[in-house]
Amino acid sequence: MLGARRRKLHDVTQSGAAPIAQEGLAQIQALYRIEKDLRGQSAEQRQAARQDRSKPIIDAFALWLAQSRARVSAKSPTGEALKYIAKYWDGLILFLNDGRIELDNNAVERTIRPIALNRKNALFAGHDAGAQNWAVIASLIETCKLNGIEPHGYLSGVLTAIAEGHKQTDINELLPWKYAKTV
Repeated sequence: MLGARRRKLHDVTQSGAAPIAQEGLAQIQALYRIEKDLRGQSAEQRQAARQDRSKPIIDAFALWLAQSRARVSAKSPTGEALKYIAKYWDGLILFLNDGRIELDNNAVERTIRPIALNRKNALFAGHDAGAQNWAVIASLIETCKLNGIEPHGYLSGVLTAIAEGHKQTDINELLPWKYAKTV
């Protein structure tokens, strides 16, 4: 959540003429420093620390945001970045009240990156059927990873079960999330 907002402000600061964006980036960096300290703690501990340490920064950030938006043109790059932050403010502050929520969505982006790359690679499979088969296998592999199953072992086990006469009517038992419970 915060990652995209940080990128917007960072992009504006790269132009060199945006002290407002640099001020905002400094506040966001303070939040990341707090999160670094909280890494590995329980959700309850993170929530309590966020209320104590991050909430004052967020409150100051909200005031800064309102004042800064009033000082710049909404059509300028800085104004656009500030408008973006304001538009998604409710999502930004969700992390304060729930220790399970991360400050940004970088972990999710890292998780889905291989899926997107596989999809892109499937465009070069040479044939529509080949691309469809590639997509099925890539989906199975990523689903295995999401369910904590080693993909090669899963595919070997499923193919062995099919070769040994696994009933087609019981194919659901071979899906990764069910397979994990039987292994």
